Amino acid sequence: MGKLRDTLEQRQVFIYFTAVAVAVLVALLVPGTERLMWLVNPALAFMLFVTFLQVPIIELGKAITQLRFLAALLLTNFIAIPLLVTALLILLPDEPFLHLGVLLVLLCPCIDYVVTFSQLGRADARLLLAATPALLIVQILLLPLYLNVFLGERAAEYAQPEPFLHAFLWLIAVPLAAAVLVQWWAKGNEHGSRVSDTFGLLPVPATALVLFVVVVSVVPQMGSSVNAALHVVPVYLLYAIIAPLLGWSITRLFRLETAAGRAVAFSAGTRNSLVILPLALAVPGAIPVLPAVIVTQTLVELVTELIYIRVMPRLGRE
Repeated sequence: MGKLRDTLEQRQVFIYFTAVAVAVLVALLVPGTERLMWLVNPALAFMLFVTFLQVPIIELGKAITQLRFLAALLLTNFIAIPLLVTALLILLPDEPFLHLGVLLVLLCPCIDYVVTFSQLGRADARLLLAATPALLIVQILLLPLYLNVFLGERAAEYAQPEPFLHAFLWLIAVPLAAAVLVQWWAKGNEHGSRVSDTFGLLPVPATALVLFVVVVSVVPQMGSSVNAALHVVPVYLLYAIIAPLLGWSITRLFRLETAAGRAVAFSAGTRNSLVILPLALAVPGAIPVLPAVIVTQTLVELVTELIYIRVMPRLGRE
Protein backbone atom coordinates (compact mmCIF):
# COMPACT_ATOMS: atom_id res chain seq x y z
CA MET A 1 0.00 0.00 0.00
CA GLY A 2 2.87 2.33 0.76
CA LYS A 3 4.17 2.06 -2.78
CA LEU A 4 0.73 2.84 -4.25
CA ARG A 5 0.37 5.84 -1.96
CA ASP A 6 3.78 7.15 -2.99
CA THR A 7 2.85 6.73 -6.66
CA LEU A 8 -0.40 8.64 -6.20
CA GLU A 9 1.39 11.50 -4.43
CA GLN A 10 4.16 11.66 -7.04
CA ARG A 11 1.59 11.82 -9.86
CA GLN A 12 -0.96 13.98 -8.08
CA VAL A 13 -0.45 17.00 -10.33
CA PHE A 14 -1.20 14.92 -13.43
CA ILE A 15 -4.21 13.39 -11.65
CA TYR A 16 -5.59 16.81 -10.68
CA PHE A 17 -5.21 18.29 -14.16
CA THR A 18 -6.78 15.18 -15.67
CA ALA A 19 -9.74 15.52 -13.29
CA VAL A 20 -10.18 19.17 -14.30
CA ALA A 21 -9.85 18.45 -18.03
CA VAL A 22 -12.34 15.58 -17.91
CA ALA A 23 -14.75 17.72 -15.88
CA VAL A 24 -14.61 20.54 -18.45
CA LEU A 25 -15.29 18.09 -21.30
CA VAL A 26 -18.18 16.48 -19.45
CA ALA A 27 -19.66 19.89 -18.59
CA LEU A 28 -19.48 20.99 -22.23
CA LEU A 29 -20.84 17.75 -23.70
CA VAL A 30 -23.42 16.63 -21.14
CA PRO A 31 -26.35 18.93 -20.31
CA GLY A 32 -27.46 19.51 -16.74
CA THR A 33 -24.18 18.84 -14.91
CA GLU A 34 -24.80 21.94 -12.76
CA ARG A 35 -27.22 19.75 -10.80
CA LEU A 36 -24.18 17.95 -9.37
CA MET A 37 -23.48 20.96 -7.16
CA TRP A 38 -25.09 19.16 -4.21
CA LEU A 39 -22.14 16.74 -4.25
CA VAL A 40 -19.58 19.45 -3.46
CA ASN A 41 -20.03 19.46 0.32
CA PRO A 42 -20.07 15.64 0.77
CA ALA A 43 -16.98 15.34 -1.44
CA LEU A 44 -15.23 18.09 0.56
CA ALA A 45 -16.14 16.45 3.87
CA PHE A 46 -14.70 13.13 2.70
CA MET A 47 -11.55 14.79 1.38
CA LEU A 48 -10.98 16.53 4.72
CA PHE A 49 -11.68 13.31 6.64
CA VAL A 50 -8.96 11.40 4.79
CA THR A 51 -6.66 14.42 5.12
CA PHE A 52 -7.18 14.68 8.89
CA LEU A 53 -6.74 10.91 9.18
CA GLN A 54 -3.11 11.33 8.12
CA VAL A 55 -2.41 13.38 11.26
CA PRO A 56 -1.68 11.23 14.32
CA ILE A 57 -3.32 12.83 17.33
CA ILE A 58 0.08 13.04 18.99
CA GLU A 59 1.22 15.22 16.07
CA LEU A 60 -1.58 17.69 16.82
CA GLY A 61 -0.14 18.14 20.29
CA LYS A 62 3.34 18.48 18.80
CA ALA A 63 2.14 21.21 16.44
CA ILE A 64 0.67 23.17 19.33
CA THR A 65 4.07 23.13 21.05
CA GLN A 66 5.75 24.53 17.92
CA LEU A 67 4.92 28.07 18.96
CA ARG A 68 7.31 29.85 16.60
CA PHE A 69 6.00 27.89 13.63
CA LEU A 70 2.37 28.54 14.55
CA ALA A 71 3.10 32.21 15.20
CA ALA A 72 4.78 32.61 11.80
CA LEU A 73 2.00 30.65 10.08
CA LEU A 74 -0.80 32.67 11.65
CA LEU A 75 0.97 36.01 11.24
CA THR A 76 1.59 35.28 7.57
CA ASN A 77 -1.93 34.11 6.73
CA PHE A 78 -4.01 36.42 8.87
CA ILE A 79 -1.98 39.67 9.06
CA ALA A 80 0.49 39.86 6.16
CA ILE A 81 -1.75 38.27 3.52
CA PRO A 82 -4.75 40.55 4.21
CA LEU A 83 -2.41 43.55 3.80
CA LEU A 84 -1.23 42.14 0.47
CA VAL A 85 -4.83 41.54 -0.64
CA THR A 86 -5.64 45.16 0.24
CA ALA A 87 -3.03 46.32 -2.27
CA LEU A 88 -4.13 43.86 -4.96
CA LEU A 89 -7.79 44.88 -4.79
CA ILE A 90 -6.80 48.26 -6.27
CA LEU A 91 -6.19 46.47 -9.58
CA LEU A 92 -9.82 45.30 -9.86
CA PRO A 93 -12.83 47.16 -11.26
CA ASP A 94 -15.23 48.42 -8.59
CA GLU A 95 -17.61 45.46 -8.88
CA PRO A 96 -18.84 44.03 -5.55
CA PHE A 97 -18.91 40.37 -6.57
CA LEU A 98 -15.43 40.55 -8.06
CA HIS A 99 -14.08 41.97 -4.82
CA LEU A 100 -16.05 39.50 -2.72
CA GLY A 101 -14.82 36.50 -4.71
CA VAL A 102 -11.19 37.57 -4.48
CA LEU A 103 -11.53 38.27 -0.76
CA LEU A 104 -13.16 34.91 -0.06
CA VAL A 105 -10.50 32.95 -1.85
CA LEU A 106 -7.33 34.88 -1.02
CA LEU A 107 -8.03 35.44 2.68
CA CYS A 108 -8.43 31.71 3.39
CA PRO A 109 -5.32 29.46 3.56
CA CYS A 110 -5.54 25.97 2.07
CA ILE A 111 -5.96 22.98 4.38
CA ASP A 112 -5.87 20.05 1.98
CA TYR A 113 -3.65 19.58 -1.07
CA VAL A 114 -1.16 22.17 0.18
CA VAL A 115 0.16 19.36 2.39
CA THR A 116 1.05 17.05 -0.47
CA PHE A 117 2.41 19.87 -2.63
CA SER A 118 4.57 21.06 0.26
CA GLN A 119 5.93 17.56 0.67
CA LEU A 120 6.94 17.55 -2.99
CA GLY A 121 8.58 20.94 -2.38
CA ARG A 122 10.73 19.62 0.49
CA ALA A 123 8.81 21.49 3.17
CA ASP A 124 7.85 20.19 6.61
CA ALA A 125 4.55 18.76 5.38
CA ARG A 126 3.72 16.88 8.58
CA LEU A 127 4.00 20.03 10.67
CA LEU A 128 1.78 21.88 8.20
CA LEU A 129 -0.73 19.01 8.16
CA ALA A 130 -0.93 19.02 11.95
CA ALA A 131 -1.74 22.75 11.86
CA THR A 132 -4.60 22.43 9.33
CA PRO A 133 -7.47 22.23 11.86
CA ALA A 134 -6.22 25.44 13.51
CA LEU A 135 -5.94 27.16 10.12
CA LEU A 136 -9.50 26.24 9.18
CA ILE A 137 -10.97 27.28 12.53
CA VAL A 138 -9.15 30.63 12.56
CA GLN A 139 -10.14 31.51 9.00
CA ILE A 140 -13.80 30.77 9.66
CA LEU A 141 -13.69 32.95 12.78
CA LEU A 142 -11.86 35.82 11.09
CA LEU A 143 -13.39 35.83 7.60
CA PRO A 144 -16.61 37.64 8.62
CA LEU A 145 -14.49 40.28 10.38
CA TYR A 146 -12.27 40.75 7.32
CA LEU A 147 -15.28 41.02 5.01
CA ASN A 148 -16.71 43.70 7.28
CA VAL A 149 -13.43 45.64 7.13
CA PHE A 150 -13.13 45.38 3.35
CA LEU A 151 -16.78 45.66 2.32
CA GLY A 152 -18.34 47.69 5.11
CA GLU A 153 -22.13 47.58 5.30
CA ARG A 154 -22.37 45.22 2.32
CA ALA A 155 -20.63 42.48 4.32
CA ALA A 156 -23.76 41.80 6.38
CA GLU A 157 -25.69 40.53 3.37
CA TYR A 158 -22.75 38.48 2.08
CA ALA A 159 -21.48 36.86 5.30
CA GLN A 160 -24.53 35.17 6.79
CA PRO A 161 -23.65 33.15 9.93
CA GLU A 162 -25.54 30.00 8.92
CA PRO A 163 -23.23 28.91 6.06
CA PHE A 164 -20.18 29.43 8.28
CA LEU A 165 -21.65 27.39 11.13
CA HIS A 166 -22.67 24.72 8.64
CA ALA A 167 -19.14 24.64 7.23
CA PHE A 168 -17.60 24.42 10.69
CA LEU A 169 -19.84 21.50 11.65
CA TRP A 170 -19.63 19.44 8.46
CA LEU A 171 -16.20 20.42 7.15
CA ILE A 172 -14.28 20.51 10.44
CA ALA A 173 -16.02 18.94 13.42
CA VAL A 174 -17.51 15.86 11.77
CA PRO A 175 -14.51 14.90 9.56
CA LEU A 176 -12.07 15.52 12.42
CA ALA A 177 -14.15 13.50 14.90
CA ALA A 178 -14.48 10.66 12.37
CA ALA A 179 -10.71 10.68 11.81
CA VAL A 180 -10.09 10.50 15.57
CA LEU A 181 -12.49 7.56 15.88
CA VAL A 182 -10.81 5.64 13.05
CA GLN A 183 -7.37 6.28 14.57
CA TRP A 184 -8.62 5.04 17.94
CA TRP A 185 -10.13 1.94 16.28
CA ALA A 186 -6.89 1.25 14.39
CA LYS A 187 -4.88 1.28 17.62
CA GLY A 188 -4.36 -2.34 18.56
CA ASN A 189 -7.08 -3.59 16.17
CA GLU A 190 -5.91 -5.36 13.02
CA HIS A 191 -9.13 -4.79 11.08
CA GLY A 192 -9.22 -1.12 12.08
CA SER A 193 -5.58 -0.77 11.08
CA ARG A 194 -6.34 -2.16 7.60
CA VAL A 195 -9.26 0.24 7.22
CA SER A 196 -7.07 3.17 8.26
CA ASP A 197 -4.34 2.11 5.81
CA THR A 198 -6.90 1.90 3.01
CA PHE A 199 -8.18 5.40 3.74
CA GLY A 200 -4.55 6.51 3.72
CA LEU A 201 -4.49 5.86 -0.03
CA LEU A 202 -7.33 8.28 -0.70
CA PRO A 203 -6.24 11.91 -0.10
CA VAL A 204 -5.15 12.40 -3.73
CA PRO A 205 -8.16 10.61 -5.31
CA ALA A 206 -10.50 12.46 -2.92
CA THR A 207 -9.03 15.83 -3.91
CA ALA A 208 -9.33 14.88 -7.58
CA LEU A 209 -12.98 14.00 -6.97
CA VAL A 210 -13.60 17.41 -5.40
CA LEU A 211 -11.94 19.16 -8.34
CA PHE A 212 -14.05 17.15 -10.78
CA VAL A 213 -17.34 17.83 -8.98
CA VAL A 214 -16.61 21.54 -8.55
CA VAL A 215 -15.57 22.14 -12.16
CA VAL A 216 -18.27 19.97 -13.75
CA SER A 217 -20.99 21.73 -11.76
CA VAL A 218 -19.65 25.30 -12.10
CA VAL A 219 -18.62 25.45 -15.78
CA PRO A 220 -22.21 25.34 -17.11
CA GLN A 221 -23.08 28.26 -14.84
CA MET A 222 -20.23 30.53 -15.88
CA GLY A 223 -21.89 31.91 -19.00
CA SER A 224 -21.31 35.66 -19.23
CA SER A 225 -18.95 35.65 -16.24
CA VAL A 226 -15.92 34.76 -18.39
CA ASN A 227 -14.94 38.45 -18.46
CA ALA A 228 -15.06 38.54 -14.67
CA ALA A 229 -12.75 35.55 -14.55
CA LEU A 230 -10.30 37.26 -16.91
CA HIS A 231 -10.22 40.37 -14.69
CA VAL A 232 -8.98 38.38 -11.68
CA VAL A 233 -6.26 36.35 -13.42
CA PRO A 234 -3.57 39.09 -13.14
CA VAL A 235 -4.41 39.54 -9.45
CA TYR A 236 -4.05 35.81 -8.82
CA LEU A 237 -0.75 35.67 -10.68
CA LEU A 238 0.69 38.58 -8.70
CA TYR A 239 -0.52 36.99 -5.51
CA ALA A 240 1.11 33.68 -6.42
CA ILE A 241 4.46 35.45 -6.88
CA ILE A 242 4.41 37.74 -3.85
CA ALA A 243 2.68 35.66 -1.15
CA PRO A 244 5.25 32.83 -0.80
CA LEU A 245 8.10 35.37 -0.66
CA LEU A 246 6.21 37.24 2.03
CA GLY A 247 5.71 34.04 4.02
CA TRP A 248 9.35 33.04 3.65
CA SER A 249 10.51 36.48 4.81
CA ILE A 250 8.40 36.23 7.96
CA THR A 251 9.87 32.79 8.76
CA ARG A 252 13.36 34.30 8.60
CA LEU A 253 12.32 36.79 11.29
CA PHE A 254 11.18 33.86 13.45
CA ARG A 255 14.37 31.92 12.65
CA LEU A 256 12.50 28.78 11.67
CA GLU A 257 14.26 25.76 10.25
CA THR A 258 14.40 25.73 6.46
CA ALA A 259 11.77 22.99 5.98
CA ALA A 260 9.35 24.73 8.35
CA GLY A 261 9.93 28.03 6.54
CA ARG A 262 9.10 26.42 3.22
CA ALA A 263 5.88 25.07 4.76
CA VAL A 264 4.81 28.61 5.70
CA ALA A 265 5.70 29.82 2.19
CA PHE A 266 3.56 27.06 0.66
CA SER A 267 0.70 27.94 2.98
CA ALA A 268 0.94 31.61 2.03
CA GLY A 269 0.76 30.80 -1.68
CA THR A 270 -1.98 28.17 -1.54
CA ARG A 271 -5.60 29.13 -0.91
CA ASN A 272 -8.75 27.37 0.28
CA SER A 273 -10.85 27.85 -2.84
CA LEU A 274 -12.45 24.40 -2.84
CA VAL A 275 -13.63 24.62 0.77
CA ILE A 276 -14.77 28.24 0.46
CA LEU A 277 -16.93 27.60 -2.63
CA PRO A 278 -20.01 26.40 -0.69
CA LEU A 279 -19.90 29.61 1.36
CA ALA A 280 -19.79 31.65 -1.84
CA LEU A 281 -22.73 29.78 -3.32
CA ALA A 282 -24.82 30.70 -0.26
CA VAL A 283 -24.48 34.41 -1.11
CA PRO A 284 -27.64 35.79 -2.76
CA GLY A 285 -27.04 36.42 -6.48
CA ALA A 286 -23.63 34.71 -6.36
CA ILE A 287 -24.10 32.68 -9.53
CA PRO A 288 -22.44 32.90 -12.01
CA VAL A 289 -19.77 35.48 -11.03
CA LEU A 290 -18.59 34.16 -7.66
CA PRO A 291 -18.12 30.52 -8.77
CA ALA A 292 -16.25 31.70 -11.85
CA VAL A 293 -13.93 33.95 -9.81
CA ILE A 294 -13.21 31.19 -7.28
CA VAL A 295 -12.71 28.32 -9.74
CA THR A 296 -10.40 30.56 -11.80
CA GLN A 297 -8.16 30.87 -8.75
CA THR A 298 -8.07 27.09 -8.40
CA LEU A 299 -6.96 26.65 -12.01
CA VAL A 300 -4.29 29.36 -11.72
CA GLU A 301 -3.09 27.85 -8.47
CA LEU A 302 -2.67 24.34 -9.90
CA VAL A 303 -0.29 25.80 -12.48
CA THR A 304 1.65 27.85 -9.93
CA GLU A 305 1.99 24.83 -7.62
CA LEU A 306 3.98 23.14 -10.40
CA ILE A 307 6.39 26.06 -10.21
CA TYR A 308 6.44 26.05 -6.41
CA ILE A 309 7.51 22.41 -6.12
CA ARG A 310 10.53 23.22 -8.28
CA VAL A 311 11.42 26.61 -6.81
CA MET A 312 10.67 26.14 -3.10
CA PRO A 313 13.47 23.56 -2.53
CA ARG A 314 15.92 26.33 -3.43
CA LEU A 315 14.76 28.51 -0.53
CA GLY A 316 17.32 28.35 2.23
CA ARG A 317 19.70 26.23 0.19
CA GLU A 318 23.30 27.26 0.59
